[in-house]
Amino acid sequence: MSSPSAGLLRDRGDGHRHARVGFVELFFDLVFVFAVTQISHSLIEHLDPLGAVQAAVILAAIWWGWVNTAWVTNWLDPERTPVRALLFVMMAFGLVMSASIPEAFGDRGAAFGLAFAALQLTRTLFMLWASRPSRPLFLNFVRITVWHALSASLWVAGGFAPEETRLAWWAAAVAVEFLAPAAYFWLPGLGRSTTADWNVEGHHLAERTGLFIIIALGESILVMGATFAGLAWTADSLSAFAVAFLGSLAMWWIYFSGAADAARSVIAESDDPGRIGRRAYTYCPVVLVAGIIVAAVSDEIILKHPHGHIGPAAAAVILGGPALFLLGSLLFKLAVFGTWSPSRLAGLALLAALAPFALLFEPLPLAAAALGTLLVVSVWESVHLARLKAAQRA
Repeated sequence: MSSPSAGLLRDRGDGHRHARVGFVELFFDLVFVFAVTQISHSLIEHLDPLGAVQAAVILAAIWWGWVNTAWVTNWLDPERTPVRALLFVMMAFGLVMSASIPEAFGDRGAAFGLAFAALQLTRTLFMLWASRPSRPLFLNFVRITVWHALSASLWVAGGFAPEETRLAWWAAAVAVEFLAPAAYFWLPGLGRSTTADWNVEGHHLAERTGLFIIIALGESILVMGATFAGLAWTADSLSAFAVAFLGSLAMWWIYFSGAADAARSVIAESDDPGRIGRRAYTYCPVVLVAGIIVAAVSDEIILKHPHGHIGPAAAAVILGGPALFLLGSLLFKLAVFGTWSPSRLAGLALLAALAPFALLFEPLPLAAAALGTLLVVSVWESVHLARLKAAQRA
């Protein structure tokens, strides 16, 4: 791919493998701290199957809004004024989206649908204009523009549709969002893109994804801290706080202690980084983020109600957060390294073994058992990494 230093695309040059994440990109991410918080609060208030499906649809929208921007800023130079202006405009759309989340399936559906469509199309049309010096990238965004126009029409239509049919419209929109990269944005007459057209800078994309995981973990810390601050500090609340905090720490450890750095090296040194980026950094992380959000809901439950009867919804959340996180981590390692992680498979098996007995537990003991599973995976991972380093030194 050409890299015209006078244009809006990054000048890959000698820094091809070490593109820096700009401060403006971090500033843009602040919108998504608010968005993730809104999703977890909405799930807490609607802790039932319908609420879970609605939260999943909203999370999918937030994720595609963010990850598509991460790809675009991998190609664009965020130090250029027009690119910064683009990010500021998208921040405004993102704030409208985030503010609309609690009533997205109610009175603010149109605002959410219009804001998301505007975010997607503004970014894509800007990139279509900016990528003209690189014909493969330009043709790639011709295809992307058509796919995004299709999904945007579904988001807008759903926003104006009656509330009882909105979920169906937006589920169809989410399906288009997920299908588009999997189909390589195929269009009649133009064919499909190739991963060679998605010549991303691996370090940058990996770092951007890691930062989004930090955003989600930070939101869980905020929920935990705010809830704990409003409680009487008893033995029960202190125990629940310890379980919640150690759960967040274990999730951080599982993703960042070794896998994230190793994966970053793999994509940075790959001859086909677009292939790894599509699988590992586009699809898999949303499962990790979903697990962190569900775990944050679990934290609030055990802090406020550590004892007493546990309902099916609460049990599903307490076990489901760690399970989703381990599943996402398992798929991530498979996508990058092409191998199944024994520690994550074992963790999922332990959680599955707990599930039939979940309703026999009180919330805090069940959360402690789920935490134990995460700690087993963390220790297993640490021992495995230590052995690898020892073998490399030998």
